[in-house]
Amino acid sequence: MAEILLLTVAPGAPGAVLPALEFLPHRVRTMGFDPSALVDLPNADLVALDARRDLQAARSTSRLLQVAGLAPPLLLIVTEGGLTALSPEWGARDFILASASPGEVEARIRLALATPVMVGADDGNESISQGNLVINPVAYTAKLHGRSLDLTYKEFELLRYLAAHPGRVFTRTQLLQEVWGYDYYGGTRTVDVHVRRLRAKLGPENDQLIGTVRNVGYRFDAPKERHRSRAERTAGPDAAAPDPLAAAARAGAGPEFAPDDESATPSRLDV
Repeated sequence: MAEILLLTVAPGAPGAVLPALEFLPHRVRTMGFDPSALVDLPNADLVALDARRDLQAARSTSRLLQVAGLAPPLLLIVTEGGLTALSPEWGARDFILASASPGEVEARIRLALATPVMVGADDGNESISQGNLVINPVAYTAKLHGRSLDLTYKEFELLRYLAAHPGRVFTRTQLLQEVWGYDYYGGTRTVDVHVRRLRAKLGPENDQLIGTVRNVGYRFDAPKERHRSRAERTAGPDAAAPDPLAAAARAGAGPEFAPDDESATPSRLDV
């Protein structure tokens, strides 16, 4: 018998979410999706997440569970229509259809509990470093030149996703699917608005990190070091600056003076 924590916003007994639980001996406790409560969850052998209806809220909840570094494995309860939205980024151990039989549900629970959990072992939890930009998906922090960026959840997810695939161009529809979820029904203008806000928070010296590909979408342009000329690389720090008059003489042209340059005005001796 296992201790199961069921996260759901649906009213009623656990059987209303997963009817097969009514026929199994496991102890089930239900909780809502309250983010403040997710930080300190009660002890459980398995966390079952109700993703039957609101896929976006369920995906956000699964990400918060990863941030909290919880050890219990995560089991998603979905409908057949929700299967297309599942991806490794959910961080779930397994999924189960809400209409599954008691025997199948028991087998899924048994297999999930038998597999050891490797918290933070997947690639999605590794820090992303692009020049002076460092993104920590576990702590949900992004720092630029050591300064923390004040980002909303969606701004952070958008920046993280783009920075994880530098140079790759994503259409607005692709970004909606990956960052907002397949169940998001808003228009692609949402992406443009969030990109504009991101660029503003990156600042004018770094807003070029998010490049626009006209008529296609956006990409993350990894910062590149400035390429110096061979003369600059070989010259020492005390090397004299080039003489503009000498350069003009070598080019066969006389020096150009601004109208208010006193050296351009002839003296009485020159008249």
